[in-house]
Amino acid sequence: MEKRTSAFARILAAVALIGAVIVIVAVVSGSLGESDDGDKGKQTTTKTTKRPQTKAATYVVKSGDTLVSIAHRTGVPVASIIALNPDVDPQILIAGETLKLR
Repeated sequence: MEKRTSAFARILAAVALIGAVIVIVAVVSGSLGESDDGDKGKQTTTKTTKRPQTKAATYVVKSGDTLVSIAHRTGVPVASIIALNPDVDPQILIAGETLKLR
């Protein structure tokens, strides 16, 4: 019985070691991949895109549009579109209908 426990302990230790090596390789690979462009020590920033700002005061609903897609396309929050268009059913938008955006 003692030999089985010893063998199990060795296998468990080997699996843990392999796991640790994989983690180390992943960390080293990730840090090397960031500086492949020759800019060692420089921080890279990610640009975040803002919602497009609408200049139009109205939007004509197209087939397949939803309030969410219109809000994303125009940069006007859904709540604002609903507030500006209280007579419009947000569940049933009709193609060709005009929505106020401001």
